[in-house]
Amino acid sequence: MENNSEELVRRIRVAVLPWTSHITEKRMFGSACFLFKGKMCVGETKERLMVRVVSEKMPEMLKNPYVQPMDFTGKPMKEFIFVTKEGFDTEEKLQQWVELGIEHAHLKST
Repeated sequence: MENNSEELVRRIRVAVLPWTSHITEKRMFGSACFLFKGKMCVGETKERLMVRVVSEKMPEMLKNPYVQPMDFTGKPMKEFIFVTKEGFDTEEKLQQWVELGIEHAHLKST
């Protein structure tokens, strides 16, 4: 039986299918992360979604009640957020987060 982390990774794999030729999966931050053209865009950690967000969209994203700055060390990481499971409880919501992460990676890779 899948645990919630494994289920989320499986769901992310489905969500990134439109970009599959540019996506690689790698263990980073102790969990599964997905890279678009070599740039980390989205991942899973402790049943939360990690998403990279372009800096211009960070203030708007941080207003979402299911979003918090990504913080492993006591200091938030720039352009990274955590999203709790309520924020991606449908495939449509998950897809929006994945696309946000891919947007960040795409802009950083051009």
